[in-house]
Amino acid sequence: MRDTEYQLLDGLALAGLLARREVRAEDLMACAIKLARERAPAMNALCYERYEESLDVARDWQPRGAFGAIPFLLKDSGLAHTRFPSSLGSRLLNDTAYARNATLADRFEAAGLIPFARTTVPEFCMAPTTEAARNGGPTRNPWDPTRSSGGSSGGAAAAVAAGIVPLAHGSDGGGSIRIPAAACGVYGLKVSRGRVPMGPFRGEGWGGLATDGVLSRSVRDTAAALDAIADPEPGAPYTAPAGPASYLKVLAESPRKLRIALWSDAWNGIPVAPECVAAVERAAVLCRELGHEVVDSAPPDIEYEAFVLAHANVLAGNIVLSVDTRLGLTGQPLRDGDLEPVLREGYEYGKTLPAAHYIASVNRFHAIGRILDGYMQGYDAILSPSLTQLPLKLGELSTAKGSFLDFRRKVATYGTFSAAFNASGQPAASLPLVWTEAGLPVGVQVVGRYGREDLVLALSAQLEAAQPWAGRVAVPRAA
Repeated sequence: MRDTEYQLLDGLALAGLLARREVRAEDLMACAIKLARERAPAMNALCYERYEESLDVARDWQPRGAFGAIPFLLKDSGLAHTRFPSSLGSRLLNDTAYARNATLADRFEAAGLIPFARTTVPEFCMAPTTEAARNGGPTRNPWDPTRSSGGSSGGAAAAVAAGIVPLAHGSDGGGSIRIPAAACGVYGLKVSRGRVPMGPFRGEGWGGLATDGVLSRSVRDTAAALDAIADPEPGAPYTAPAGPASYLKVLAESPRKLRIALWSDAWNGIPVAPECVAAVERAAVLCRELGHEVVDSAPPDIEYEAFVLAHANVLAGNIVLSVDTRLGLTGQPLRDGDLEPVLREGYEYGKTLPAAHYIASVNRFHAIGRILDGYMQGYDAILSPSLTQLPLKLGELSTAKGSFLDFRRKVATYGTFSAAFNASGQPAASLPLVWTEAGLPVGVQVVGRYGREDLVLALSAQLEAAQPWAGRVAVPRAA
């Protein structure tokens, strides 16, 4: 199979070729590896590559699930897989090995997704840009090497945008799927809390903020992946409301007329770039043309500054847990250079954080969930910018210097429209509907009521059909 054809097809189209025996699993893997070798180094998007081993796996693979035998990438976020160590982008946690797979990793493979490498992340997945020192340099935006690919699923978004894979694993604890999807011009859905399993090693991430999923080039690939991974898991602390029999089948049905809130302004008067406002206004025009009611509105008051502090507190507590667990296993003290400066400062801050402050932070998340749920009683969905700015220039949000809390406050002015929906647990997706004249993507976010991924996916598919983004494949260049 020619890589020029491979990179333009989504996962379900490739699965169709496999089903008709027009291509073999090893042919697809060979294409993915060839593109990875040609394009990933310029972006610095991959780590823990297992190319030859994965070719052997593909040769012996029995097609299964919706995708049959499609090349796939796992995020370096600690999702356990016996073939792939992980680092969470940290020199301290480098080469963490696993004795068994996570539930989600097994579900990906049961869907016919064959991993062959991991994708790069910022340290501990705690930045909206992927510039970890452990990776030997930043992960560059495939459309402009001077800009960030986003984070924390920055390597995943870059690899999908560059055609290396049609879809890749991502996770989102504050925008980490949607931010890089917006920066790299791909589709990224954060699912409802409790929709996707996190076991068997943990029940929640970051006080219930974090969830896993995929980034893709087509809405239908994300829907098919969700069909494969979204079943409830025994013993999980959260269970999302029951979804449809098939998210993929939902896409064949046009949603009823929706009442949609249009947000052009951000919390606390945080400035929003004109390109981002124009993009969401263009999405509003498309929604009206599709027959939906779009109402200019404003975000409800969630005491945004207090939320930003609560988010920082929970992240700091998780830094302490990760670091102290590793130090307990190695018996070594924490050394200079083990952590990037901002994360080291976050560790020290977390060590002084009273337990009551952590509990109060989680309670604030729950309060935001109630506020946003009340707001959503008047609407079926929200349209907002995905980001407040165009993709950041590399170095603008560096973890190489500064305090942890100052860093979190800066993050909160860039991914302003993201993390509150992690607190509320609502599904939210970034769509690459608009591009600047310079060729940069500008993401638009669609948010649904808790448990209504079906509605978010259906509206996303309508917008994708109205203003297609298929065929945009980046050929990254060196900086």
